[in-house]
Amino acid sequence: MMSSSRKLWILMITAFIDMVGLLMVIPLLPFYAKSLGQGGLVVGLLVSSFAVAQLITAPMWGRMSDAYGRRPALLVGLGASAIAYVIFGYALRLPHPLFFLFLCRLVQGAGGGTVSVIQAYVADATAPEDRAKALGWLSAATNAGVAIGPVLGSLTHAWGPQGPGLFAAALCVGNIIFAWRYLDESRDMGEAAKSKAEVGKRARSRDAIAHVVTHSGAPASRLIWIYAIAMGAFQGVTSMLALYLSTRFGVTERTIGFFFTYTGVISVLTRALILGKMVDRYGEVRLSRFGSTLLACGIAAMAFTRPIADPAHFAASIGGFLPASAVVFLPYLPLALAVALLPLGTAFTFPCVTAMLSKVIPNNERGLYMGVQQTFGGSARVIFPIVFGVLFDVALPLPFLLSASLVVLTIYLGRGMEVYVKPKAVAMS
Repeated sequence: MMSSSRKLWILMITAFIDMVGLLMVIPLLPFYAKSLGQGGLVVGLLVSSFAVAQLITAPMWGRMSDAYGRRPALLVGLGASAIAYVIFGYALRLPHPLFFLFLCRLVQGAGGGTVSVIQAYVADATAPEDRAKALGWLSAATNAGVAIGPVLGSLTHAWGPQGPGLFAAALCVGNIIFAWRYLDESRDMGEAAKSKAEVGKRARSRDAIAHVVTHSGAPASRLIWIYAIAMGAFQGVTSMLALYLSTRFGVTERTIGFFFTYTGVISVLTRALILGKMVDRYGEVRLSRFGSTLLACGIAAMAFTRPIADPAHFAASIGGFLPASAVVFLPYLPLALAVALLPLGTAFTFPCVTAMLSKVIPNNERGLYMGVQQTFGGSARVIFPIVFGVLFDVALPLPFLLSASLVVLTIYLGRGMEVYVKPKAVAMS
């Protein structure tokens, strides 16, 4: 039987390649929309369309992986992503390009519903006390893809508009072959067969969703709400990030990749080198609160960060201590700090919340509730980009201030969570 560490490494490689393909195309979407004469609302809708498909399919992937295994669900999802990349590659050359951009996002979102499957895969393969660290390593691999994907997207765009999409599709096909060859099943198929036989006793996704709504004070429900609100707030901000940088700092499609690479590198280093030590020292509950605080501060700071209107006048006002050419770059320092707090905050928040959720739900419903978590997160990813797109058109700071306030709310929702998580950690020590 494959060891848990080897299985984790294979999952990390699979997730890394998948994210490289995804980030080859995502940074280009806002600029494709602008080239078609569209604005912030359509960009928000393009982002949300992915989440709509993910929202619909995530519980299905969770149930499928619980009943038939994690491996087949993951392979089918990767196949959907490959199809989506081909559509993206030719979207601008087809008669109705905006329609095909939306179509590629919907197909890609359907494949993206397997996020819950990968999380359940990790939970199957690791001990409860190691899950936050394992999920952090998995996130580090995906964020390495965030750092590399935009660079490859820019390079392959030199081959024409179809270049990034077709190259991403080729990567995805290679990823399918790799996962088929090296990734073993993690699900206890004996338990899965028993679960399928007890259809009447097995919780359905809509029952689980209803339970989260009607029993919002339960620990699993609160964790799902925390994940959904924080994810929606973060996703809403990132959906507007390209437009924000373009509007305030003149960033273009040729330079936007540097920002994704910058955040990706920070996220990889944090999750690979720091997260595990922080979990061991502070625990998942306290660390998730710290992460939410960093995330809220970074988002709020972006609302107030702007270029200096008259660099020459500012340089003169400080007695020529700095030349005007250097003063121009001063606002980029607080911008760099604010943007850096986003990957730091998410690195400490989301792996810890998901690990806590895996501890408070039974093993035979792990895939289901991981899927429900993605359903609620997907709902937030549908709503927030659209709302934030409208707010962005009204006043640029509004979406950032709303997002920061909602992240602060999640800290309040997580109060007292130590009671449900700490006993298991103590028992294993």
